[in-house]
Amino acid sequence: MNAPDAPALEPEPEQAARPQRRLHPMSWMFVLLHQLKEFALPIIALLLFGQGETWQFWGAAAGGVLALVSVVQYFSYRYGVIGSELVIREGILQRKVRHIPLGRIRNVSLHRNVLHRLFGVAEVRLESAAGTTAEAKMRVLSLADAADLEALVRAGQHDAGDSQDAPQPQWLLRLPTTELVRLGLISNRGMVVVGAGLAVLWQLVPDGFGDLVGGLVEAASGRAQSLHLGWLSWAVGVMALVVLAVALLRLLSIALAIVQFHGFTLARAGERLSLEAGLLTRVRAHTPLRKIQHWTVVESLLHRALQRQSLKVETAVLRAANDDARNLNHLAPVATPEQVRGLIATLLPEAAYPAFDWRPLHPRAWRRMLWPSLVLTLLVGAALSWRYGAWGLAVLALLPLLVWRARRLAAACGYCVNDTVIAWRSGWLDRRVSFAEVAKLQGVQLRSSVFDRHHGMATLIVDTAGADPMGGHRIHIPYLPQAQARALMDELGRRIAASALAW
Repeated sequence: MNAPDAPALEPEPEQAARPQRRLHPMSWMFVLLHQLKEFALPIIALLLFGQGETWQFWGAAAGGVLALVSVVQYFSYRYGVIGSELVIREGILQRKVRHIPLGRIRNVSLHRNVLHRLFGVAEVRLESAAGTTAEAKMRVLSLADAADLEALVRAGQHDAGDSQDAPQPQWLLRLPTTELVRLGLISNRGMVVVGAGLAVLWQLVPDGFGDLVGGLVEAASGRAQSLHLGWLSWAVGVMALVVLAVALLRLLSIALAIVQFHGFTLARAGERLSLEAGLLTRVRAHTPLRKIQHWTVVESLLHRALQRQSLKVETAVLRAANDDARNLNHLAPVATPEQVRGLIATLLPEAAYPAFDWRPLHPRAWRRMLWPSLVLTLLVGAALSWRYGAWGLAVLALLPLLVWRARRLAAACGYCVNDTVIAWRSGWLDRRVSFAEVAKLQGVQLRSSVFDRHHGMATLIVDTAGADPMGGHRIHIPYLPQAQARALMDELGRRIAASALAW
């Protein structure tokens, strides 16, 4: 008789749960470049301003250590999907293993700069609704591995209760270059870049920066005196310089808009949104539609001049300050009002935007809005009159204009609460309309300062998941009658509690 077959050996539990996938073979180079970028300024300062060859040696030694760390990280990094979790293992001497439930991952984004596209790889970031950093950053994966990881995450989210993507995406918005030119004319990206550059220059060479500015002023002044220019010529020259500076800043803003949003496409597949944009660094991000918490329609004076609007959203994902926060924030960086209304009608039809039943603020809200500018004007008038006599009081001629502005601003503000959303609009020249679904609110609070209580007013503050308290157009409704504000807070509190019980 033949002997019975020996039973197959079962893998050890630790080996069965060990992730087996690696990063791309060139991953070490991208990690090294990222680390060098973090230490670029100190290394450059050491090499340029150090004495002798000692600093150069230490700079080269630091680069060698970074390269070694990058290689070690590549050989030790493993990832894989085991059950309903993404398991990441890294480290040789000190090992670290993380288990990330797939159902907790809310956004999968792929970042590809020029070097990534040259090697056919991508940096993958996985973000959730908890924490202030990405759950995982994988530098870098091949495009095939990145696509496989996206599919595994979606499958895990489907098992956790999220709906699966539709097989064919529905294209919602595409932006040609002409629209990006309009976006550059509207935005102030050029000013931000120039300001950041001047700040860096000031930090690196503060004395040289001051000497440079002083030298330019003295050269311009000397040139004007040699030409015997009068005050009218001075004024024309200054105006010409201002126009030239504005034109150059707008051209820079147009270039930055094209670099950031080139090839912008927004698509919907089932209950999931996907966005792709970028010229040098290509970004592709996905998130469930139901994770959008906050909507804002922006319409500045320049928007209206070009008959355009912008649509921004906030999702239930918190990002660190150094993360690329543009992933899914700009659903429509620039679009016609009809396109914006169509997007909202498609993605959130129950909001009934823009047919909101707006309610006004307190009848005396314009007085509260007037006080800051009124006090500032009186102080400036007093200072000028002390210095120049009665002529300094001419600034008080602005008071009627300030009153008119405060009335217009108060009339432009309003709020709305219907069966689905709470909305808040503000601004007169630059208009903002923000709204959020009541069922997704995280909390509501009432604030009343000494001045509010004196005037019988209160401020209603609404919180949503993933909201950035330092930026954006928050749903903070000021100058409400106290009784009306308390009734509104009680109503929203009951509806929030009912929504929590329903979940």
